[in-house]
Amino acid sequence: QVHLVESGGGLAQPGGSLRLSCAASGFTFSSYDLGWFRQAPGKEREFVAGISWSGIDTVYADSVKGRFTISRANAKKTVSLQMNSLKPEDTALYYCARVRDSWYSGGAVSQDISDYQYWGQGTQVTVSS
Repeated sequence: QVHLVESGGGLAQPGGSLRLSCAASGFTFSSYDLGWFRQAPGKEREFVAGISWSGIDTVYADSVKGRFTISRANAKKTVSLQMNSLKPEDTALYYCARVRDSWYSGGAVSQDISDYQYWGQGTQVTVSS
């Protein structure tokens, strides 16, 4: 079965940095687009960043553009999220996700949560002084 496991969350101060990682298994890693989502208490889960199967195309939510960087290492079957210049509003549970089995990965990287089928357990990021 598809399995995604996030790690790297923790406590950071405003302006600080964290790097999240997601280890994948159970599918041909290099064939699928991947994304990061986050969910704060009382809020809907929202798209943060996405990356194409090849790693060439990336998409970011406006709220994190210029601060976060998504990358993937297909040989290691991992996708990462480098988070810089952290703000308190970045506090959330961060999830790694993979697109649906039938998704055409040759198209644009989706920002729609409904296009993602498989999810990790989440890793907590807290930004506070």
